[in-house]
Amino acid sequence: MELETVGAPLLLVERAVPRPGPGQVLVEVQACGVCRTDLHVVDGDLPNAKRSLVPGHEIVGLVVETGSEVRDLQTGERVGIPWLAQTCGVCRYCISGRENLCDYASFTGYTVDGGYAEYALADPRFCFRLPDAPSAHALAPWLCAGLIGYRALRAAGDAKRIGIYGFGAAAHMIAQVCRYERRDVFAFARPGDDNAQQFARDLGAVWAGGSDERPPCELDAAILFAPVGALVPKALRDIAKGGIVVCAGIHMSDIPSFPYVILWGERRVCSVANLTRRDGVEFIDIAQRAGIESTVTTFPLSQANEALAALREGRLVGAAVLDTAPGANRAPRPA
Repeated sequence: MELETVGAPLLLVERAVPRPGPGQVLVEVQACGVCRTDLHVVDGDLPNAKRSLVPGHEIVGLVVETGSEVRDLQTGERVGIPWLAQTCGVCRYCISGRENLCDYASFTGYTVDGGYAEYALADPRFCFRLPDAPSAHALAPWLCAGLIGYRALRAAGDAKRIGIYGFGAAAHMIAQVCRYERRDVFAFARPGDDNAQQFARDLGAVWAGGSDERPPCELDAAILFAPVGALVPKALRDIAKGGIVVCAGIHMSDIPSFPYVILWGERRVCSVANLTRRDGVEFIDIAQRAGIESTVTTFPLSQANEALAALREGRLVGAAVLDTAPGANRAPRPA
């Protein structure tokens, strides 16, 4: 699926199967998650996207061909291709362990073609080896929702009581990590979204309510997955002194002004930008130890626009995943 014009539907087009250059691998895509960042790219919230772009950065597939200089991966290996496609490796961010902040980075499904396709090219140094189980559809959300959620959770430090605002793909996996780490989750969903609130309780949340409600106690940290700037002052009012508000999205609506008193008391606000390869290795390890189970709805590749619409309109429980099998034309189904 190809993005020709920002704000317009994706187009289903045929392309020749690409060939890997030196230092590249060709991956046969088995599944690709549908991320909110894809919405921001398609809707034009993120500027300077590649022309004639293939979106998608939650890619699970098999290596089917390697370039001449590839030594790290072999054909037949199962890999994940994440948002971070490549970095310069020499700037002050890269050499200090902060490659997620590299000014010269490229990004899968944004500045280079992604996984809304049957095949994708990738730099093997930025791919992750994946376990044989669970299914490709279940693994796909790990590649961004899981990774960014994990980085956001680590930014929250050792917080015991954690508020999660926006209970979608990332939240439903990180809630399971919190349960594994014996943290208490307080889930905030759209007001009136009883399904999302019950979903959070089913995953171990000790409390669930609308984003307009106050939690029953002060929180140690708040993680905002919903790209709604108005939630920042709301979360500051919900956390205790010394707490932190972590904004986990790549794009957010403007944050309204708020009185200094709700920031005072050494409360903090920070953002999470992209991911590092270390995040990926650590999350894939803990996801297996914690037995993370992704709740997904699959769509055939040809229905990518429908999947994006379902995400945009808040009609999903968990994550949406594209089935990239050739000729897939099934109706959406819960997995």
